[in-house]
Amino acid sequence: MTKETRDGYIIDFISGQEVKETPEEIEAVQVFARQLVEDYGYPKDHIQTRPQFRVKVRPSDTKKEYPVDIAVFPNDKKQEDDIYIIVECKKKNRKDGKTQLQDYLRFSKAFLGVWFNGDERLFLRKVEKDGRIEFEEIPNIPQFGQRVEDIGKFRRKDLKPTHNLKATFKAIRNHLAANTVGATRDEVLAQQLINLIFCKIYDERFTEPNDIVTFRAGVDEEAKDIKERILDLFDKVKRKYKEVLDDSDTITLDANSVAYVVGELQNYCLIEAERDIIADAFETFIGHALKGGQGQFFTPRNVVKMMVDILDPDDEDLIIDPACGSGGFLIEALRHVWRKLDAEGEKYHWNKSNLQEEKMEVALNKIRGIDKDYFLSKVAKAYMAIIGDGKSGIFCEDSLEVPNNWGTMTKTKIHLGDFSVLLTNPPFGSKIPVRGEDKLKQFELGHKWKQDKKTGNWEKGKLKDKEAPQILFIERCLQLLKDGGRMAIVLPDGIYGNNQLGYIRKFIMKRARIVAVIDIPIETFQPNTGTKTSILILQKMSKLPSDYPVFMAIAESCGHDRRGNPKEDDDISKIADEFKKWAKENKFTF
Repeated sequence: MTKETRDGYIIDFISGQEVKETPEEIEAVQVFARQLVEDYGYPKDHIQTRPQFRVKVRPSDTKKEYPVDIAVFPNDKKQEDDIYIIVECKKKNRKDGKTQLQDYLRFSKAFLGVWFNGDERLFLRKVEKDGRIEFEEIPNIPQFGQRVEDIGKFRRKDLKPTHNLKATFKAIRNHLAANTVGATRDEVLAQQLINLIFCKIYDERFTEPNDIVTFRAGVDEEAKDIKERILDLFDKVKRKYKEVLDDSDTITLDANSVAYVVGELQNYCLIEAERDIIADAFETFIGHALKGGQGQFFTPRNVVKMMVDILDPDDEDLIIDPACGSGGFLIEALRHVWRKLDAEGEKYHWNKSNLQEEKMEVALNKIRGIDKDYFLSKVAKAYMAIIGDGKSGIFCEDSLEVPNNWGTMTKTKIHLGDFSVLLTNPPFGSKIPVRGEDKLKQFELGHKWKQDKKTGNWEKGKLKDKEAPQILFIERCLQLLKDGGRMAIVLPDGIYGNNQLGYIRKFIMKRARIVAVIDIPIETFQPNTGTKTSILILQKMSKLPSDYPVFMAIAESCGHDRRGNPKEDDDISKIADEFKKWAKENKFTF
């Protein structure tokens, strides 16, 4: 039974006690407490949050006046003399926070410290030299059962997936923006971080389980040595993936910044991460101010997974996202198909190399993506190539362009009427209209439509001067599908209810069976945009049934609040299961 909390209070992750719902509690204390348990492996009963452990604020202090946000002990006895790590989560700047943390370490027995304010974090080690106490920054804290000296000395099999990469990326972004020499623009920093992520993913894929990883930063290593090792690794990445990375791709961050990023990411196994790590990184670095104007908002992972689970692709499907961004839908669809192949391989006792061959076949030949943003398409390309270990089916093109004007390779790989599965969240907005007669005349929805007041029928009129992209994307998506093909698309709510847009609904219903309409909360795309959206699931059909049931669902919670802070409530993740129950009851199959 869920414990009821008073207004203005939340349940502390470690102690289970009620604590006041302050910004620092939500954004820092609870976030890092969860990371200690889920990412670093510390048992909850080795950690003290409530009642708070107290330390001296000056040598003469006998009362131990200052409460510590999180105290970590080597065992569940939590004895004062055994305190191991102090975590300070006050809302202060890095400089003040560091000084305060040093005081707590100086006047307590702890020899490791973490300062975290929700945006940045800092790891310190206390060292006694010649009777003096000194402090040094270290790349990270040890995982449970590790020594400080072992930081960075990970075997491949020791890496663990993380539950909250966003907090890590946020900390990296803020550290780099404040400290990196020679690169401060978010786009440049994003590209640099993404290059390092590809090094990390490559290292995870091509390191044997018992071997020490290359992507590491040891506690006593020189930053220049760490950077040199990572540059060698990046050369291997570029050699393996010539089609997506070229000689102009470089790691230009200074050595200290490279060491910092490696230190922050080295504990984790990114290829098993729950979220689309590239999208997380890109959102964190580019943000609403730079990319919102292009209608580029990343689809939350739970929404992506729900849409993929409903369409349920397999290894026979040809899958496309015509507005693929950094490739979130395509990666999830690929993983979905791979999970099915794993189950099949187990059932029929396939050997490992046969299974791997089947998986690569899907990655190489069954996944296609288009995005007109060069940087995003390059990210998706590289990500798909590294995850799928093969040539990429991602192309930098305008999906709404006349297909004959696409590049030769795109025209070879992407044809209208070929695809059985389509997943997309197209760009929307009247501020980014599509113009040009050649483009617009491809689409019936590129024309003006007028409703006959007597009959209610819609009649097509003259070509428009411009149209919002999401409207044209509906038609392009249907054009890409073959008969019987299925699609899931995120659309603004105006499409479903605006009287003036009735012709769009009529257009859809003449060409496709409406399988489902899923209403998702306004917070889903916040804090990036407040546009209210719903998800439309369609099946393209040349012969439509005269009467059929439609699955309808309303998600009241989406797993985060309007500021993007995680929440326990998430209706979206339950909807695919409800759809499957509905499909069974209604004997519905695609």
